[in-house]
Amino acid sequence: MSQVSRRYNRKSTRSDVIRVLLVDDVESVRQTLRSILVTYPNFEIVGEACNGEEALESVQLLKPSVVVMDINMPRLDGIKATTLIKRVYPHIVVVGLSVYANDDTRKAMTAAGATTVISKEEAVEQLRDEIIESVNRRSAAIH
Repeated sequence: MSQVSRRYNRKSTRSDVIRVLLVDDVESVRQTLRSILVTYPNFEIVGEACNGEEALESVQLLKPSVVVMDINMPRLDGIKATTLIKRVYPHIVVVGLSVYANDDTRKAMTAAGATTVISKEEAVEQLRDEIIESVNRRSAAIH
């Protein structure tokens, strides 16, 4: 993994904890998302990646329950990375994130396996709720 990627070694034993991997090529975006989610007690940020290739490695190593995935990134975009992640780890929830969260990007990302796509502008207000809703939908589908 590159030095841009960060992994967190905090291990939680609580089964209700939502383990999140943040994937975005812009470090300040990852920092903002992290600062939002760490304020909630049932969220654990297990790591970060700056492109789709790093996301694939991180998913395999860190076993997150949720991946917050930027769509437009270098090396491997979020749509292709989501497709590959969902093929191997269908139980992982992927929440798409984009500056351009229009109908086309939403359709492409959900076709790849994301449960939802939100704009980066909406992320501050909606990310926590979207993750919880997506995890709950996945849990309901399993049972």
